[in-house]
Amino acid sequence: MFTEAYAMGTAPGGPGQGPSGFPMLFPLIIIIFIFYILIWLPQKRERKQKEEMRANLKKGDKVITGGGIHGIVVNVKENTVSIKVADNVRMEFSRSVISQVVKQVG
Repeated sequence: MFTEAYAMGTAPGGPGQGPSGFPMLFPLIIIIFIFYILIWLPQKRERKQKEEMRANLKKGDKVITGGGIHGIVVNVKENTVSIKVADNVRMEFSRSVISQVVKQVG
């Protein structure tokens, strides 16, 4: 009744049934998690620290701009900072240009 050809046929589930989707997505999920831990999280922390530093700028801070200009904060406004770079030379910069506070003077 059963022939040899029938016994060698495909499984009852149909041809080409492979593994479910989760085992194939698991390595991708692990890679995304590792990128989050090693890249995105530290950048988020650094960005938060820079924003906090710029918000706490005050008169007398010695700062360095993104362009490499060193100076002392003379005046702080809502969106800008006036910096003394030499005797009788003051420049006004956007707060976002300040890259670091070197030390507090006075």
